[in-house]
Amino acid sequence: MQRIPAFALSALALTGALACGLAQAQTSEPVIGLITKTETNPFFVKMKEGATAEAKKLGAKLVSAAGKTDGDNAGQVTAMENLIAAGAKTILITPSDAKAIVPAIKKAQARGVMVIALDSPTEPMDATDALFATDNYKAGELIGQYAKAATAGKKPVIATLDLFPGHPVGAQRHNGFLKGFGLQANDAKSNELSRPAEVVCMADSFGDRAKGQTGMENCLQKNPDINIVYTINEPAAAGAYNALKAAGKEKNVLIVSVDGGCAGVADVGKGVIAATSQQYPLRMAAMGVAAGVEYAKTGKKVSGYTDTGVTLIAAKPMAGVDSKDVKTGTDLCWGAK
Repeated sequence: MQRIPAFALSALALTGALACGLAQAQTSEPVIGLITKTETNPFFVKMKEGATAEAKKLGAKLVSAAGKTDGDNAGQVTAMENLIAAGAKTILITPSDAKAIVPAIKKAQARGVMVIALDSPTEPMDATDALFATDNYKAGELIGQYAKAATAGKKPVIATLDLFPGHPVGAQRHNGFLKGFGLQANDAKSNELSRPAEVVCMADSFGDRAKGQTGMENCLQKNPDINIVYTINEPAAAGAYNALKAAGKEKNVLIVSVDGGCAGVADVGKGVIAATSQQYPLRMAAMGVAAGVEYAKTGKKVSGYTDTGVTLIAAKPMAGVDSKDVKTGTDLCWGAK
């Protein structure tokens, strides 16, 4: 992948970074950097909102940047370099490439910067000082259990719309779903996607609605009898539903997903998605900013993994599967539990 120059990042983000560098030189405000996978995915938009609010509350300055697309490691490396130059002493990052970002993280840490992963771990996970994230394997297990109960008595013909190869979050959700469904699956430490016989099609969606639709269309061409669809997130689920509706199959296929954003929960209420595992990016971001401020004040670093919680949201409850209703999901969507 070619290295993406600094100008490929948001002009606003870079302008903000330079302004924050000056601000740090003139005030005692700690500068906290936030690097997300993209600027457009609603999940990361909400994460930025949470970080901004917490920074304002604690008297810190937040500087944000992002890659151009999910998987853009070069863009994230450039963003990290810009944030260090702008004076950030803590950088919060949702890694696009769990392995490739590690050298840049080590360089930042060598300069005294605390690096915290949000939502997505690095590989190895301890490459960052700490991780604040959903238990993604559990999130997958919850929707797998729900799908199993909701389709009891039917032979499962499964399609999976995944993230992209090798990403820990994509693997954990995928394999957790299979484990929850009662199928053969790798454990949470593996970044390889399991494919038991019941999975008749696997497609990479990159968490994108359009790519999710294309992936579903291709899967239907391979096997028109698909009756269960697992998706990495709710934009991919919405794309899958569009493809199913165009094929006249939307009423006979159960879709489950992960994220629990407001739009996704609304889709649960509409019957587009049967159930989704809700996570809390606002909480992740707020915890990260608070840890950064504490580091700036006392020099104390956080360490290890903190589980930020997950809740299954479903319109129709299933016996033996713990879930909350759409109203609860709407009240909680991406905020603190």
